[in-house]
Amino acid sequence: MKKPWVYKRKNIKGFWVGWYQAGRRWAKAFPTKTLADHFRQIKYAQLNSDVFTGTVNMEWPQMIEAYETSKRVAGCENKSVYEALLTLKHFARLVGPLSSKQIVQPAVDRFILERSKEVKRYTLNKDISNLRAFIRWGQKRRYFSPDLCVEKVKVTRHTPCALDTDQIKSLLAAAGQRSTCWRMRVLLLLVTGLRAGDVEELTVADIDFERNTVNTKSHKTRKHMLYRPLPADVMPELTRYVGELPAGQEQLLAGDSNTHKKWREIRQRAGLPTLRLHDLRAAFASALQGAGASTAVAQELLEHSDPKTTAGYYTNVSAYTTAAVNKMPVGEWLSLL
Repeated sequence: MKKPWVYKRKNIKGFWVGWYQAGRRWAKAFPTKTLADHFRQIKYAQLNSDVFTGTVNMEWPQMIEAYETSKRVAGCENKSVYEALLTLKHFARLVGPLSSKQIVQPAVDRFILERSKEVKRYTLNKDISNLRAFIRWGQKRRYFSPDLCVEKVKVTRHTPCALDTDQIKSLLAAAGQRSTCWRMRVLLLLVTGLRAGDVEELTVADIDFERNTVNTKSHKTRKHMLYRPLPADVMPELTRYVGELPAGQEQLLAGDSNTHKKWREIRQRAGLPTLRLHDLRAAFASALQGAGASTAVAQELLEHSDPKTTAGYYTNVSAYTTAAVNKMPVGEWLSLL
């Protein structure tokens, strides 16, 4: 594949686009980098017109089948494959089951506009991420133009959840009124930062009472933490809870299932009607950093690949600022006056 490039010349104003054609090197000057990049894209399409003008074309059903196969060969979970195919199903419904030659920028833009009328921006960005992965897959196989791109829409970032001590006490009390199983479920979410689905998979054998740790595995990231630390203060209650489980029960939280109805009753009783189970993950990160832990530590325990995700979407220390300010040695400062 022939690729033109943009470069500058020493002591000469402007930008240049260079390319090879018919065994010779060519160049063209432009006053700005924007014009040079635009010409580079045009020249790229011209030099590779034999690739991107319909010589490689695939119908929608065959393309979807091939994409699903590639996802499964790559080892993607069934849930991930389902979500990717669901986005493409919406694409076919709103724009049409297009062939690879027909999937161009206007068709992609139309899908985003039509889909935005049906869902909120967070859901729309999930569809855009899935569509972007599909387009990149097709570009590697020369089904789509290399200039085809998809950008996420801007969303208003919500403030991460931060629960103060009184709110956490109310939540644990409300969960305890439901059952000891639900109280332990909420407590584990608060002290481990695990996703709700991963907490449901915990077994009694996963807990190491000597090391005060728990063996966890994330279904989403596939990361395995053999010795995830647990607070020492939670171990007596966890020991008592395990000792009261029925003989032969392996699952830690099998006593009372996790349903939306039960959680709704608990959070309303606690005076937190909008609280989600996933918010307890942010409450863990906020409490952790409010206690003085670094972002790197919170990132490790939350199993994030990017610290910006931890700091921007899961950390809110507003509930701990007053206590932190009160620790300042203002009394010593004033005594010196």
